[in-house]
Amino acid sequence: MKGFSVILIAILAFSLAFGSAQAETHVSKLEKKEYLVGFAKGNKVKAQSAQNLLTSVGGDIQHTFQYMEVVEVTLPVKAAEALAKNPNIAFVEENVKVFATAQTVPWGVPHIKADKAHAQGVTGSGVKVAILDTGIDANHSDLNVKGGASFVSGESNPYQDGNGHGTHVAGTVAALNNTTGVLGVAYNADLYAVKVLGASGSGTISGIAQGIEWSIANGMDVINMSLGASSGSTALKQACDNAYASGVVVVAAAGNSGTRGKQNTIGYPARYSSVIAVGAVDSNNKRASFSSVGNELEVMAPGVSILSTTPGNNYASYNGTSMASPHVAGAAALILAKNPSMTNVQVRDRLKNTATNLGSSFYYGKGLINVESALQ
Repeated sequence: MKGFSVILIAILAFSLAFGSAQAETHVSKLEKKEYLVGFAKGNKVKAQSAQNLLTSVGGDIQHTFQYMEVVEVTLPVKAAEALAKNPNIAFVEENVKVFATAQTVPWGVPHIKADKAHAQGVTGSGVKVAILDTGIDANHSDLNVKGGASFVSGESNPYQDGNGHGTHVAGTVAALNNTTGVLGVAYNADLYAVKVLGASGSGTISGIAQGIEWSIANGMDVINMSLGASSGSTALKQACDNAYASGVVVVAAAGNSGTRGKQNTIGYPARYSSVIAVGAVDSNNKRASFSSVGNELEVMAPGVSILSTTPGNNYASYNGTSMASPHVAGAAALILAKNPSMTNVQVRDRLKNTATNLGSSFYYGKGLINVESALQ
């Protein structure tokens, strides 16, 4: 009806230019919309009385509710405005349309061509991905957490996330394909919440190393560590090396220290040779200004304005190499899902060798990961 009114106004304005303003006012007064009209509490309105009142101002009653003094009515706009001032009327509100909550595919998923894998039926099924982070909100309807453990003193529940970071990372890896919320890179992969960072977003080297050892002992296929420190640790390096030697694909965020001339700014554990160091690009494949650089930088992935899950059945967009790393972890899960016999070394080589070159390896590593090419 609204669209029709606009067309009618346009026609009148064209054919009767001198009277266009008057014609427009006339049409808007005649325009009708659907409203919900509620009668004041204690004002028991008989059906006939309500009908008489509403029809007297040009209304057409569509429905009378059984358990509340409310009617659905089609009214002229001006009549609705006047009716709202009636002391016997509690409210007059437009009967707006409500739509099903649609699932959003974050831009990073098609950007790395993970959607091409999904079209082939490759969705990460059977692959175990450990999220070493602040925990994962296991009550989130868009996440299916299979298990986990906590290595944070005073925070024993890995399925609670007092920070939000881990839940966001988990969604990028494997948010469910359930027609709502967002879609993960490997939406059928098995998520494991390994809490190594507390609600403050910080943790200890020991906690991270314990989380890595738990991942080895529990048969994880992929470890994602969207975390880092500016200095290394012999114990942490040994833990990462052990995971890699055990056949686990180990992925970590390169860091958010940006550039300092030609200085290497990649953090740990991403800098270790057993770990895939992931940098961040935007939707135009430009390196994010915060993304760390260095010789150990291996591949790039989307890390700017990444929409994903957050605690309390919520969603938010974050920036960081922390957001890029789970794209790579999810991509590794897709490769393993299609090729279960492939080793972690082969998965790593496939990710590097099929990446789209973006420039200097110091700033971009081997380039943007390309899941479609990696699966061929």
